[in-house]
Formats: sequence, C-alpha cells, structure tokens
Amino acid sequence: MAKPATKLFKRSDMAFADYGGPPGKATIARLIGPDLSTTMGAGIATFDGCSLEWTVLYDELIVGIAGLFRLRVGDEVFEAGPGDVIWIPEGTALKYEGDGATVFYALHPVQWKQKHGLD
Repeated sequence: MAKPATKLFKRSDMAFADYGGPPGKATIARLIGPDLSTTMGAGIATFDGCSLEWTVLYDELIVGIAGLFRLRVGDEVFEAGPGDVIWIPEGTALKYEGDGATVFYALHPVQWKQKHGLD
C-alpha cells in the first residue's frame, strides 16, 4: 500500500449522515477509515437530545468541540465541553448523549469490524 498523502478535511466539505434518534438527533462524518489509514479512524459527530447505546469495540478518544457532550458508563456520567477530552477503553458499554454537542473522535484499531468478525 502506498503511503497516503497528508489531507485537509474542510468542515464545509464534510458529509454528515444521520446516526441516531428520534428522540433527538445524532449525525456523524467519518473522515479517516481503512481507506486512508491502517491503524486509526477518526471523524466528527453531533449529539442533540439523543441517547445512543453501544459497546465500543476499539479504544476511543473524544474531544469536545461545541455544546455539552455526555457519556454514560454504568452509573457514571462524564460531561465534556469544548476542549475537554474523554478516553474510552475497548469493551466499555456506554451511552453517547449531548445537548447541541459536536465532538471529534479518534479510534484504534481502524479495522475493528474485521477484528470482531463484523465485516
């Protein structure tokens, strides 16, 4: 595989797809995937008035960009505003929530679907 070139992702060019809701709404723009990287994935997501349940199958890092993002892990609630960072280890059962929240996320490994036989 040829070494990929450095790439700029302009917000105005990002394609956001619906990710969850109702109630509320979540969207996601997947930016870095297996087509660009052999090790990591990344993107931007929004959460507004929704609660999405998931068990992460990868290590994940979330950085608050705007609004209030909430991550529920069991009885714990982690709230992140702009500039706050949350790290989530693989295997964590959680709920993604937010009020007008926009976040950046990064995950490893990018091939998590293959690793867990979901591809």
